[in-house]
Formats: sequence, C-alpha cells, structure tokens
Amino acid sequence: MRKTYPLHMEGRHPDRVLDAIKHDVRKYLKRERRRPLPAEVDFWDFQCKFGLDAQAALPVHLSEVIPSIDAAAKAQATQVYVEIITSHGKRKPRPVLPEDASLPMDDDKNDLPE
Repeated sequence: MRKTYPLHMEGRHPDRVLDAIKHDVRKYLKRERRRPLPAEVDFWDFQCKFGLDAQAALPVHLSEVIPSIDAAAKAQATQVYVEIITSHGKRKPRPVLPEDASLPMDDDKNDLPE
C-alpha cells in the first residue's frame, strides 16, 4: 500500500479525517495478515515508510506508523504519505544449549522445609 492521505477535507471535521486514515491503515494490516502463509514462511512482515510526501518518506517500524500520523496532524501538516509493503518473515531458530552448559541449580533453594 502506497498512499498519500490529505489531512484536511472540505466539509469534514479534521478528527474524523484522522480517524478514517488510521482505520484504513489498520484495515489494510488486518487484510494482509489474513492471507494464507506460504509453506516456508513463518509470519507476514511489514516494511513501512512514513513522511509528508513520497520523496521525504523515511523507514519506520510498524508500531510507529499510527503515532507518526498523529504527530503530523498535531504539526498541522496538510497531507501524509504512508507506505506499507508486505514481505515474508522467517524466524531464526533459538540456539540449543548442550546439557553440560545449562545453568547450575542450587539444591538448597529447591528443598522444601520440613
């Protein structure tokens, strides 16, 4: 999704325009997360960019998109550019610790009082 949203529309309250933008972003994320995963993929990852226009857009984390929209609205911006691209995410396996490298247990702390 690559879209430029106007923050001010004639005949609409600015708060409702802001709510509509955030709703559209959340709706897109829900729709993309519902898509079936390919066999070799663990999760859907999102590459996000945000800015006042497409040329000034900078990479941001997904959790920062909505707060960035709010910050732009408070700064009296006229429009915002949001880019969210879906990509395949693959989890890295956790390293397996050998048995002798496990944490030592203190037997005194594990004993129950008699």
